[in-house]
Amino acid sequence: MRLARIPVSAVLVLLGLLLQVSVFGRLQLPGATPDILLLVVVGLALVYGPTGGCLVGFAAGLLADLAPPSDHAIGRYALVLCLMGYAAGLLRPEHGRQRSVSSALLVVAGAAIASTLLYAMVGALVGDTAARHVGLGQLVLTALLYDLLLAPFVVPAVMLIGRRFGKDPVTVATGGEDEGGPGLGTLARYRTTREASSGPGYRKKRLLGTGKRP
Repeated sequence: MRLARIPVSAVLVLLGLLLQVSVFGRLQLPGATPDILLLVVVGLALVYGPTGGCLVGFAAGLLADLAPPSDHAIGRYALVLCLMGYAAGLLRPEHGRQRSVSSALLVVAGAAIASTLLYAMVGALVGDTAARHVGLGQLVLTALLYDLLLAPFVVPAVMLIGRRFGKDPVTVATGGEDEGGPGLGTLARYRTTREASSGPGYRKKRLLGTGKRP
């Protein structure tokens, strides 16, 4: 993860944690609580790739584990957001730019469902039975609903800030591209470039080039 992205990620994570604890955590909505931190992690992962998303997710989850009024084992939410950040980073589009809102919403929907199930599963392993009293099905449905309602406002803004302020100064000065990790878009472009460059015409040019000696 590039050094220029650390302060940007820290500000966004702290802002998301503040909203999570002071606003959305006090709404007393039925079922799950809207997960702003998850949306921040997903948005940054779609820009920074799997490595950056994993690191941001772990840091955000650990802060949430330590922030009052935390009532669960430390490291539980850090594990969940770490895995969600890595998984969302694997779906990073080329140059970290989503071409449609629906694709970002699909990533958010998958992360909301997977994070809720994983959080409940880890809780069951450590003896937390809160999900059984509320109902796991209700938790998943409400988490999906709340996160999808907030995603169009949070995820695009996070991605825009991550792209604009998280660029490496050296990369910008040299005119290079700020890839941000091996997402699927990057891997697909690398595969296409390598296939084109390794064709018969390319090999023929290489042979002709090596044959010219002074």
